[in-house]
Amino acid sequence: MRVFAATVFLLALALVVGCGNSDDSTPTACLEGPEAYARALTAAPDEVLLEGETLISECLVRNQSSGDLTRVGEALIETATKLNAEARADAGGDAAVQLGYLLGAVQGGSEESEGIHSDLVRRLTVAARYAPGKQPLSPAFLRAYRDGYAAGKDNG
Repeated sequence: MRVFAATVFLLALALVVGCGNSDDSTPTACLEGPEAYARALTAAPDEVLLEGETLISECLVRNQSSGDLTRVGEALIETATKLNAEARADAGGDAAVQLGYLLGAVQGGSEESEGIHSDLVRRLTVAARYAPGKQPLSPAFLRAYRDGYAAGKDNG
């Protein structure tokens, strides 16, 4: 009986340990809200790390829980919306680079998640490329955005 109980305990322990190492869990740094993303993005176009350790692309994990996906998505969209307003005010400035980096990193992270982040990427793109009255974005905005996007795709 003791052998049976010990075997069951070890199997249960192995199952718990195995589940804890799943790549389906969202890193804690990704759940800290839009302020965490805004702070980290000040490093763009250099490597951007949330809480000094987590790439933005790592916030989009396979089989992400709907609650985590919602929290990450809301933070990303709020961050993109604020950066878009700042970037339109200063078209060639840091905000446009940060905005592009954010989109590049998210696009890169979503490529390995079997499509569960496609709606988030679409909504984020709309927030990032918003222009009042459907006016075209300035060439300076687009140039800085492209530079940030390339850096985010490569390093994010």
